[in-house]
Amino acid sequence: MGLLMDARSKLKGWLISPASFVALCICVALAAVLQYSVRAFIPGSLDVGGLTLANFTGLGKPIYLEAFFNTLRLSVETTVFSILVAYPLAYALVRVRNRFFKSFILIVSITPLFLGEIVRTYSWIIVLGNNGFINTVLRKLGIIDQPLALMFTHLGVLVALVHVTIPVVVLMLATAISHIDRDYEKAAESLGAGPVRTFLTVTLPLSMPGILASVTTSFAWTFSAFATPQMIGGGRVPTVSTLVYQLGFASMNFPLAASLSIVGLALTAVSLMFLGQVTRRLKAFGGH
Repeated sequence: MGLLMDARSKLKGWLISPASFVALCICVALAAVLQYSVRAFIPGSLDVGGLTLANFTGLGKPIYLEAFFNTLRLSVETTVFSILVAYPLAYALVRVRNRFFKSFILIVSITPLFLGEIVRTYSWIIVLGNNGFINTVLRKLGIIDQPLALMFTHLGVLVALVHVTIPVVVLMLATAISHIDRDYEKAAESLGAGPVRTFLTVTLPLSMPGILASVTTSFAWTFSAFATPQMIGGGRVPTVSTLVYQLGFASMNFPLAASLSIVGLALTAVSLMFLGQVTRRLKAFGGH
């Protein structure tokens, strides 16, 4: 027994040490960003000036407010549409008995994870472009005369973000659905509940832990997304991450970019706290 306790203590030490080192590095990086955010910008120089709060007061301009609004809007919309698309896929993945059909769903849902975000984003450029797949098909069918504006739009960014997020959401929802005891559903059916009512009153509430995990993950992931909004939006759909890039690497205004990052981080924390409050209420609903 004593040897087992010693082995567990050593194992905890091996696990805690790397985690502590990573946490320390993150704290140091955040401290560096924080100190940059309160320093004055010197045009034409990489050096920074003295302490100032002007960087934060300047974030009230319309361009920054629009970036915050777009980021929140895209995060919410991506989360909602990802769950609406991923839930039927996850449900079929768990409940379908045909192995071929189940394998097909698994391949379609999970394969994008192995392509990388940049590759997936480039594929959407090919699909959404003026001479892309969608516009080409619509013109050949005679539905449109001029190409639809799908690139560099809010809709285009949203579609690409949903595609990036769906694989992870499918995995989370499939895990939650697979843990549902089918006896509960059979009991509801034996009491006269139809398929729709059984799903709404039994299956959906019991899968709530997976839905809540998907909501939190999808929201946080989308809020920090950079490659997809930058490439699909082309600078016309400003978000917090794309503005940080433009300020830091195009204008070399690192203090303002750092202040925008700090405010974006704070906004993320507030949003996740709000989601946490909603989560607790939905967990109570799912528990019943």
